[in-house]
Amino acid sequence: MYTVNGTFTSRWALATRVLTTGVRRSWRSECPVRRGYSTLDETPAKMQQVPKASRASSLPRKAQFPGVTNSYFTNQLVITTQMDPIATYQVMDTDGVVQDAGQEPAVDQELAVRIYREMITMNAMDKVLYEAQRQGRISFYMTSYGEEALIGSAAALHPTDVIFGQYREAGALLHRGFSLEAFMNQCYGNALDLGKGRQMPVHYGTRDLHFVTISSTLATQIPQASGAAYALKLQGAASTGDAEPKRCVMCYFGDGAASEGDFHGALNMAATMECPVIFFCRNNGFAISTPASEQYKGDGVASRGIGYGIDTIRCDGNDVWAVYNATKKARELAVGHNRPVLIESLTYRIGHHSTSDDSSAYRSKSEVEDWKRRDNPLTRLRKWLEAKGWWSPELETRAQKDIRTNVLKAFAAAEKQLLPSPQETFADVYAAPEISPALAEQKAEVMGLVEKYPDYYKIHEFQKSGGSQS
Repeated sequence: MYTVNGTFTSRWALATRVLTTGVRRSWRSECPVRRGYSTLDETPAKMQQVPKASRASSLPRKAQFPGVTNSYFTNQLVITTQMDPIATYQVMDTDGVVQDAGQEPAVDQELAVRIYREMITMNAMDKVLYEAQRQGRISFYMTSYGEEALIGSAAALHPTDVIFGQYREAGALLHRGFSLEAFMNQCYGNALDLGKGRQMPVHYGTRDLHFVTISSTLATQIPQASGAAYALKLQGAASTGDAEPKRCVMCYFGDGAASEGDFHGALNMAATMECPVIFFCRNNGFAISTPASEQYKGDGVASRGIGYGIDTIRCDGNDVWAVYNATKKARELAVGHNRPVLIESLTYRIGHHSTSDDSSAYRSKSEVEDWKRRDNPLTRLRKWLEAKGWWSPELETRAQKDIRTNVLKAFAAAEKQLLPSPQETFADVYAAPEISPALAEQKAEVMGLVEKYPDYYKIHEFQKSGGSQS
């Protein structure tokens, strides 16, 4: 138990209060109740409070060692094996009904409808591009089925906050203003692609929208995010004028990435250096084919944040308003106090891991269909909007049709574009306009092969103009 303004309260209630009112009681400055099994009798019945100095003293005596900040002496040998479960923050139930009016999101009709339309757009884009890959029209794709509520986190950020994504954050980029044409051009790798066709599909990035290009290698973006946040801190995490707000870094990753060593190093750095960064873990239960039960023990990913001394929130990742409120509070802490925050967003991956995966090998179709029917992020938000009078079946039908039409139009336009010139492969390697002798030799060799075998390399599908370096 804890005391807030002289009143005893549970950790669950305290966590909710911190999230909704901004009242913060540092758990590190208090004496938490930790439960453990005695080495003499390792049974749950023998669970007891650790911080009790002796039978003669009612106040625990603090352990004054440089390696800890909040430990107390006890004369009982206790092995700590578990802590109180971390609560999962929820605003709406699966029927879109807000359970506590005090948690109603502070959003207007325009923003709420915009978020829902973006969720529909993500769903439509996933369907078109997934089928395109199956038809051999693009080489690879990864869907976001079941995780569309992540858009709520992007809506809670400022447009200038820096985002490091993984590969299911297309919704965040869509909310930032990335066009359907830009998505399609990237997946095709055509001459209009911002990445000049050098990245595989779904590896988006744009400097203008402060979205760092996605990397295939798992978890590399997490320590990079800590470093970027530290840089913002050194710069004052602020702008050059009063009109521009302070900034933070948002880093998205999955539960599989949280099993990489990069994750731990990044969180430790952010905690000790007090970096303004939000770590957003999409815990969808699977690291490709490995279920969470085989990835780790303990209370999910959120418990690791507490272990590193990081403010931690766990939320219902299928509830867009829980995601929105959690991220909004996390940003306040990051920007206002230079404090890192870990958000564990609990969700379920409806689609296959990627077009290279067949999830029926490790989970049943009935399980997937049950999640799709019982806890669909789009259904929950649609019901909430309808209850507000902001949406209707007629608007739903029209939106589904119009959005799919726009997606197909952008897809068709991207498919007609030529691919970048082969010479672009050798551009942007060095800052100087001229390239190195070794690179020039490689370029000559490649272009010689292309000119010798134009039909084999389908040179008619490429632009004729060269790159910026020659």
